[in-house]
Amino acid sequence: MAQNTLDEVLFEFVPQGRFVKVVAVDPVSRVEVTVVGDRMARPETLKRIATNKLKYVLGKAAEKAGDRQGDDNLY
Repeated sequence: MAQNTLDEVLFEFVPQGRFVKVVAVDPVSRVEVTVVGDRMARPETLKRIATNKLKYVLGKAAEKAGDRQGDDNLY
């Protein structure tokens, strides 16, 4: 599942005092990441940061799945 682009990302913004928690979810894989940012930051900036983190996490999961495929050779 090496995925450099996401077709859709769902976002949730939860204000918490002077900060905002942004949750980004890939609806296909159901992978979820969270970032915390300044409440005064532009929503587009927070979305970009959360999306980049989601891509990173999906890439790491794909690498890990690829590493496991070669481990079944028992000699």
